[in-house]
Amino acid sequence: MLTADLINHNIPRLQLQDSVGKARQLINDFKLTHLPVISENTYLGLVSEEDLLDVEDERVPIEMVQDCFIAASVPDQVHFLNAVNCCNQFDTNIVPVVKNQTIYLGVITTTDLLKFLGNFAGADEIGGIIILEMEHHQFALSEISRIVESNDSTILHLNSTTNGSNGMLTVTLHLNKRELAAIIATFERYEYRVLYSFGTEKFENEVDTNYRHLMNYLHI
Repeated sequence: MLTADLINHNIPRLQLQDSVGKARQLINDFKLTHLPVISENTYLGLVSEEDLLDVEDERVPIEMVQDCFIAASVPDQVHFLNAVNCCNQFDTNIVPVVKNQTIYLGVITTTDLLKFLGNFAGADEIGGIIILEMEHHQFALSEISRIVESNDSTILHLNSTTNGSNGMLTVTLHLNKRELAAIIATFERYEYRVLYSFGTEKFENEVDTNYRHLMNYLHI
């Protein structure tokens, strides 16, 4: 999914001659942290609510705070994760999308980003989650896949991050089945450290059920 595919055309944009009061009202009405400012079709930057509130006379044009504009934007033909990074970097809930570096196309909202991030991460797919921790040199995708597939399961999504406190690699596996007991046991047999798991423990339930059936039989 490219950034151009997520553009929201309902978010207003400002011109340099628009008043600070108008900008404040739009930011309040649309519950935004920033608004894009353009001149004709040229993107000039983002103006923040904080900078607008510092202006005493709300009748003056926003051109008066042009030095405070934030040069935050993403190209229209890049992966949408670039927009997520832009949101984090500039602490904004909209990301302007531009073509050829300056032509304003629209913005992506964090609400839309969150929806697509959920789809991207497979949040709408039913399955189990296993979180492993290991040294970076221990990470071998082929072996992890083999362990999962040997238990008649498939990796739907895999994400890896580095723990800032200990430098260890955290690997999150989203699988296509929620019955994780056998998969976890296999990982532990290969000396992987399983930090967390979220699913069902079918095998443990089956042992409990078989035990109760045996007890009932013995009491006949």
